[in-house]
Amino acid sequence: MAMIEIRSISKSYGSHKVFDGLNLEVDEHQVVCLIGASGCGKSTLLRCMNGLENIQGGEICIHGDRVTGPGVDVNALRRDVGIVFQSFNLFPHMTVLENVTLAPIKVLGESRAEAEAKAMNLLKPIGLEHKAKEYPDRLSGGQQQRVAIVRSLAMNPMVLLLDEITSALDPELVSEVLNIVRDLAAEGMTMLLATHEMGFAREVASKVCFLCDGKVHEEGPPSEIFGNPKQDRTRAFLQRIIEAGRL
Repeated sequence: MAMIEIRSISKSYGSHKVFDGLNLEVDEHQVVCLIGASGCGKSTLLRCMNGLENIQGGEICIHGDRVTGPGVDVNALRRDVGIVFQSFNLFPHMTVLENVTLAPIKVLGESRAEAEAKAMNLLKPIGLEHKAKEYPDRLSGGQQQRVAIVRSLAMNPMVLLLDEITSALDPELVSEVLNIVRDLAAEGMTMLLATHEMGFAREVASKVCFLCDGKVHEEGPPSEIFGNPKQDRTRAFLQRIIEAGRL
């Protein structure tokens, strides 16, 4: 059984159909990159998996347990499924250390000493332990995004969802954030990434999924999707990416 099973989900905003029977499976330790044109539903899919958006049909299951629909404990879901957004969303009035330790203390019931020790252990490998007492506005965009990832990791999630985490960054800051994702992939973290970084998707993904017309239009290993896509729509999308110099 796959760790995550997305079964025939549907979702619309008024007359606009976002998902129309979308299916997707993710195995434990897989890194799945979602690609597709803006507005194809990549970010919405991640938000549905974290309980931030509702679906109108079908279901999403993690380890065989349904995590969508009535009766779902959304707080428990969000403990298991972390999400990082493109806009950082750090609390500006809290230091880096306070941002990272807030949820483990409030939600997991960890002591302050335990939460702070774990936070420092997470900040050290990414070179930010010396920024623990700084406020977010004293950090670069790349540093803020790394802190946002660490904040999610502090909850010990089973799955990490990354929503266009480099799109708000200056180009020279992108690599420092992607290096964290590389390290997490090497450690076996199960991740789903909505991304426009095609070169990175080709390098780090176990599976690439091209979203189009409310469905996963084509999926497969990066070598297949980027090197020999089978569907005309996938080929047309990638050709536009190549012409824009992004692959």
